[in-house]
Amino acid sequence: MMEIKIREEDEFIKLGQALKKAGLVDSGVDAKLVILDGQVKVNGEVELQRGKKLYDGDIVSFDGETVKVIK
Repeated sequence: MMEIKIREEDEFIKLGQALKKAGLVDSGVDAKLVILDGQVKVNGEVELQRGKKLYDGDIVSFDGETVKVIK
């Protein structure tokens, strides 16, 4: 499982940003497309909002990869 860190000054990271930071998509447009297509899960549930706020401990799954958000 890969981990991505929320910036020190932030409480959360948005789902589209998290996918880019983890290297799972190349751009915000790619993130939007895979999210709207129902290919991304947050904590086991399909998530359709690119702006979904992710907090410490949230788990994102996409394309066979799993990413944990840490503070």
